Amino acid sequence: MSTTGAPTSHSPPMAATQSAEGPPESAGPVVSARDLAAAYRASTVWAGATFDVAPGQFVAVLGPNGAGKSTLLRLVLGLLRPAAGSLHVLGGPPRRGNPAIGYVPQRRPIDPDMRLAGAQFVRLGVDGHRWGPGWPGQRADVARRITDAVDAVDAAGYVDHPVGTLSGGELQRLMLAQAIVNNPRLLLLDEPLANLDVRNQVGVATLVSTLARARGLAVLLVAHDVNPLVRLVDRVMYIAKGKVAVGRPDEVITSEHLSSLYGTNVEVLRDGRGRLFVVGLDDEVSHPHAFDRDGDVSDPC
Repeated sequence: MSTTGAPTSHSPPMAATQSAEGPPESAGPVVSARDLAAAYRASTVWAGATFDVAPGQFVAVLGPNGAGKSTLLRLVLGLLRPAAGSLHVLGGPPRRGNPAIGYVPQRRPIDPDMRLAGAQFVRLGVDGHRWGPGWPGQRADVARRITDAVDAVDAAGYVDHPVGTLSGGELQRLMLAQAIVNNPRLLLLDEPLANLDVRNQVGVATLVSTLARARGLAVLLVAHDVNPLVRLVDRVMYIAKGKVAVGRPDEVITSEHLSSLYGTNVEVLRDGRGRLFVVGLDDEVSHPHAFDRDGDVSDPC
């Protein structure tokens, strides 16, 4: 996914180029949008989004609360129709229940008394919509796929533990395993780093990057904070004030570009560790890239 020139709210189509680790450059886009707009009823959420996401590309979707980041995922999943423009997913119009899409929704609290084992939790990604154990050959195939997915997220050490006893980072890895157990081509992640400590944020972000490259997965990851992601993602999609800007992190997250996007004076600072700080926004939108002095997320929302 790439842009030509400086990113704008009406960014030109992004080419489907890849690193040496990913699929060949001739691979077609997994997600392709042209002048895409999203709306609920008569209210436009954002408009003018033009982009391609190629196999193996890792894209972070950033912006303040209420900007419409999760709305983008709903469009890709076929749960919401475009208000304008065009959107193609895996070569066709978005459709509900596409098995080639793995999806991790925003994590909700799990009852600590839940006794469902991690392996059973991952299995729900294979046959959670069906009753019965399946034929012997099917059972063997499902067991193999579960093992492969668990190994891919490095969760073998606790896959037999009840999910209610797992830490946030451990549970997030099993949610990733559940999402990739059917070998999808596109992975959608809604706030997978929320409510994790900094170490686990970096660990999960690194894991997602590894999965994208190793499996040729196109990834859209919604996040508030770019810092755990900035060295890993190929592109960022920044949604704010009804506009969508796409490009490399060093193209989009700049004082000049964010000032233009928000229509107010915004300053982007970088500390000695390379962490980004956005200064000049209201409190409700300034936290996406803000850390406190101890390096922990200052606003967990």
